[in-house]
Amino acid sequence: MAFELNLQTDHVGHVRGATPPSFPPDVSIRKVIDTMQVERRGSAVVCDPDGKLIGIFTERDALRLLAAKSNLDLPIESVMAKEPVTVAESDTVGESVRRMATGGYRRLPIVDGSNRPTGIVKATEILHYLVEHFPEFVYNLPPSPDQTNSQREGALG
Repeated sequence: MAFELNLQTDHVGHVRGATPPSFPPDVSIRKVIDTMQVERRGSAVVCDPDGKLIGIFTERDALRLLAAKSNLDLPIESVMAKEPVTVAESDTVGESVRRMATGGYRRLPIVDGSNRPTGIVKATEILHYLVEHFPEFVYNLPPSPDQTNSQREGALG
């Protein structure tokens, strides 16, 4: 019960990562990728002149473009994911997990009430949160959830 309660009450700030680098929509893809590499970040956000989130670009996007030998001098707005799914600062960890699972996302921007990015929540950070707060649920799981022993454990005889 405590497990479910924490997921429904702990806010996303408990698993918040650093605010990703932010770029205007007209900056080149190359500049975004270079910055992500230098800052060792897995994503970047794209914001309008008022600082409001309009897109996200992730390492998956970069790998896809590099593999296709795409023109990296195009503006980031031509390849970013527009109107990305986000979580609010007031959303719970459980809500973040639900949105990630539903959409197949590994990262979600965290936005304030004005849709300005304030951080990012990553699947790996949620996993670390779960391990730290609920080790009894994580460390006691068998490698296969349906696994059963065919023999008793311990010494025979």
